[in-house]
Amino acid sequence: MTTTINRVAVLGSGVMGAAIAAHLAGVGLEVELLDMVPSSLTEAEKAKGLTLSDPEVRLRIVRTGLERALKARPAAFYTQRAADRIRIGNFEDHLDRIADCQWIIEVIVENLEAKRALLKHVEAYRRPGTVVSSNTSGVSITKMAEGRSEEFQAHFLGTHFFNPPRYMKLLEIIPTAKTRPDVVEDMCQFATRVLGKGVVVAKDTPNFIANRIGTYGLLATVQAMLEDGYTVEDVDAVFGPAMGRPKSAVFRTLDLVGIDTFVHVAHNVRDSVSTPEEKAAFEVPPFILEMVKRGWIGEKAGQGIYKRVKSEAGREILTLDPSTMEYRPRKKAEYPSLTQAKYATSLGDKIRALLFGKDRASALAWKVTKKTLLYTASKIPEIADDILAVDRAMKWGFNWELGPFELWDLIGVREAVERMRVEGEAIPPLVEDLLAQGLDSWYHKEPGRVGRFMPDKEVRYTEEPKEWIHLPRLREEGKVVMENSGAALYDLGDGVACLEFRSPHNAIGPDVVEMMFKAAEEVSKNWRGLVIGNQAKNFSVGANLFLILMGVQEEEWDEVEMAVNQFQQANMRLKYLDKPVVAAPFAMTLGGGAEVCFAASRVQASAETYMGLVETGVGVIPGGGGTKELLLRAIEGVPEKSGVDLQPLVNRTFETIAMAKVSTSAAEAKEMGFLRAGDGISVNPDTLLYDAKRKVLQLAENGYRPPVRRKIPVVGEPGYAVMAVGAYTLRMGGYISEHDEKIAKKLAWVLAGGSVPAGTLVSEQYLLDLEREAFLSLAGEPKTQERMAYMLKHNKPLRN
Repeated sequence: MTTTINRVAVLGSGVMGAAIAAHLAGVGLEVELLDMVPSSLTEAEKAKGLTLSDPEVRLRIVRTGLERALKARPAAFYTQRAADRIRIGNFEDHLDRIADCQWIIEVIVENLEAKRALLKHVEAYRRPGTVVSSNTSGVSITKMAEGRSEEFQAHFLGTHFFNPPRYMKLLEIIPTAKTRPDVVEDMCQFATRVLGKGVVVAKDTPNFIANRIGTYGLLATVQAMLEDGYTVEDVDAVFGPAMGRPKSAVFRTLDLVGIDTFVHVAHNVRDSVSTPEEKAAFEVPPFILEMVKRGWIGEKAGQGIYKRVKSEAGREILTLDPSTMEYRPRKKAEYPSLTQAKYATSLGDKIRALLFGKDRASALAWKVTKKTLLYTASKIPEIADDILAVDRAMKWGFNWELGPFELWDLIGVREAVERMRVEGEAIPPLVEDLLAQGLDSWYHKEPGRVGRFMPDKEVRYTEEPKEWIHLPRLREEGKVVMENSGAALYDLGDGVACLEFRSPHNAIGPDVVEMMFKAAEEVSKNWRGLVIGNQAKNFSVGANLFLILMGVQEEEWDEVEMAVNQFQQANMRLKYLDKPVVAAPFAMTLGGGAEVCFAASRVQASAETYMGLVETGVGVIPGGGGTKELLLRAIEGVPEKSGVDLQPLVNRTFETIAMAKVSTSAAEAKEMGFLRAGDGISVNPDTLLYDAKRKVLQLAENGYRPPVRRKIPVVGEPGYAVMAVGAYTLRMGGYISEHDEKIAKKLAWVLAGGSVPAGTLVSEQYLLDLEREAFLSLAGEPKTQERMAYMLKHNKPLRN
């Protein structure tokens, strides 16, 4: 970038403003968060004798916004400490602070005149060259900047974050005709590399890209439901995972977004477009307007399309019947095409089963999909010059697995168009141009680059960033070195290999462990280092619980012990490998998944990494070295023979494991001791494997040597007694069950080092043997087996 951005001013501390500030602070930026001065006192302020001149009053709005963000769930901050990077202020007393900022982002009410008035004040304090942007979901960026200087307008653009900003990947950047191209390019790079966003450049049209297409699709779906007599459940069953959409599908998504917000977005398009046909497409059905009138606006109001109630059977979810405006029990949608899609092995097979079936579910899927594809194609190049921007916007902003043009390629453009013609549909010029060129698909992939059909009737190729490593593409290119049913070893280039888990849910079983040994042997002989990473939904949910439960129920104790021992030794092999090993965890990194990361030389974690040792939830303790490793991390900074009391450090480790604590981010994983100070964090998940590879090369170039094996001081029997008393006290207070206490005491025994005096030095293998023994003894307990079975069936822990 030509300008380094270190300090940002966020103007507006509402839900979006405070959440954007939280994300900016979370990635290491200093933030000025400003908002209005209150116009009146609250009763509490009057009781204190405060006036409108008191700082406590003048900062009330912005302080409330920041406090709301600190309490938000899901968490707006990566860690609460990041809030220390935010300084609050108000527009009247502190707007001069923006002179020290390199980026000023306006996030106030969605009202053109209000935004223009604020930007006028901003120009009085802003330094030349400073980027100014508006976070708006649809207000015209061009009209907003009218009346500002040419230099101001050259540095002004739209930056549309999606809610919640920390978690939603999409950032739409919307330049005007007067925005300098280098400013757009700099902001795209900054948002990608520093903020971790997936950036698309949109045109200054109503609702830009994602909300324009997404809102159209939602309204087309609701209209089809009303026209053809489908139920809410029918719609959500069809337009959920079966079509490559999120589980929240249509109506659950509306409840989460807010029915009132959806109506606002729809009306914004309706009032901005010119043709009667398009205006009609964005008319909101009367029953939704009635919901807003009644305050049934979704999750934030306690009811929307769905409503949770308490019944004799427990908590129940009711569904709104639009024809009666009354709630009723949910009805399951059952159609042959949905069943076929459910059992299909690939997304393509699921979608084809649904779209080309012969029942009512298929008719609904085709009708809405056809409308959405045609509408999207008709909006190019009005809303964007590139179909790739549209596809990415829908995937990153609405969590679709396929964008509209990718979906069209999947089902066959020519075949789909023939069916549409038979049904009397008008085919957009862009589609006609594609077919006239003799092309049957929008995309054309080659190694390292992607070509796509452009509005100028050319197929244009662009090189993908070197930072984007795609394991599926490496597989297509023959870069698999070795593999079995649960894992594979890839050549990442530059002498670095990558061990990919590829079992169901990336659960760790014998096949994965076998490949860990083979990868270690191969890398030791022939490679500079190893990355452990994958590109599934989660890094790893832990050990294969089904195999463990089956083994203990059939009393195959030798086999279970051997499996646990093999996993322990595989982790030890990686830990002491003569080549650097870097783990690249993301999302759920639980149990055995965390233990693999503990064995690595370094970790390069995604910012969104939820790491923890959760084995107590299924009645055992970590048995793959996790108990031992977390103990080592707790005491590793203590000098030998220093006389420092280790008990508080061990107690903290005991609490972390016993309570199955899981980090809400990689930053919090550092605070909890799961990651070390030298471990890295990648904010952009697209670059995670590249960043891990680069860390391997850095370690190798610096002459990497494996860690030295050392003896470990333990707190012994006295330390065990302290932890055991703590567990007993919790049970007597009714906080944990008798079985919880038994698990806790087994854990305490391992962490204390067993039956030895305090200060005894033991080996890692000694602690691993204690771990394995405790794991096996607990696995034999009936209550533990009940917990395992319950977890497998219900995917949540049983407290028995």
